[in-house]
Amino acid sequence: MNAVLYVVTVLIWGSTWLAIKGQLGDVHPTASIAYRFALAAVILLAWARLRGLPLRYPLRVHGQFVLMGGLMFSTNFVCFYFAEQHLTTGLVSITFAMSLPVNMVFGRVFFRRSITTKMLVGGAVGLLGISTVFWPEFQNFGFSSGSGQGIVLSAIGTLVFCLGNVVSGKTQAAGIPVVQGTGYAMAYGALLMAPFAAFSGHGALFQLSLQYTGSLLYLAVFGSVVGFGAYLTLLGRIGGERAAYAMVLFPIVALLLSTMFEKFTWTARDLAGVALILIGNAVMLINPALLRRLTGRPAPAEPTTPATADR
Repeated sequence: MNAVLYVVTVLIWGSTWLAIKGQLGDVHPTASIAYRFALAAVILLAWARLRGLPLRYPLRVHGQFVLMGGLMFSTNFVCFYFAEQHLTTGLVSITFAMSLPVNMVFGRVFFRRSITTKMLVGGAVGLLGISTVFWPEFQNFGFSSGSGQGIVLSAIGTLVFCLGNVVSGKTQAAGIPVVQGTGYAMAYGALLMAPFAAFSGHGALFQLSLQYTGSLLYLAVFGSVVGFGAYLTLLGRIGGERAAYAMVLFPIVALLLSTMFEKFTWTARDLAGVALILIGNAVMLINPALLRRLTGRPAPAEPTTPATADR
């Protein structure tokens, strides 16, 4: 189940960066974000209602939903939508991949989870691979340029997203199911965006083009309902620091889509970077017992104590 959730998260979220491009245009980004999560919230809460799942929670729990919505389903997406006005989808996804080490640190600070050598090595190798693939774009980085502003916005969005992971982890630990918790948080995120959508910027309130409506439906149904459902379920099962390694694989999906739709040309550097990402992924996620079987190494001996000696 963890493997299925992981693959679904990588494939769907890896494609949403390209879909977000279809939202940029005459409609202000805050309005697009409000539409996306309002639709996703309706789907999730209607599904919970049809299944007879509990939808009443104390005011204190709704406060957690508001905080989660403000972090994961509004503020961070404002940063990412505006960042994609200055950066390619690949570079935004690179910055978002930094949620891996940030989630490790937050997992240690807020949940007292240990940071193992395997996690550090796997994360470092994966991020090295990402840097290898997109090295030319890093060379053109400058704080005074549009790309510099985009990277700063992406970094802020990533940090806010990771704080949202902490809130989500705590709500799941308190026994709040993913469907109801995510549905309410998305609803509150859309409500927080509504005033900004009404009074910010100029242009159309909605765009009836195939590109805009199609990308909106994809982002709401797949990117939000399915993608966030898979990711947050995975987060509750294996922890944020391991679940976040999916972000390291997003650029690979983005590159493949760019090859298909944007005529991206692969180089030796790109292939080397992808190889490093896959190696880092294996180091991070492989089960130690499986690794011992593959290498033929014996399992560690059980420590001998007087009790075990008597047995």
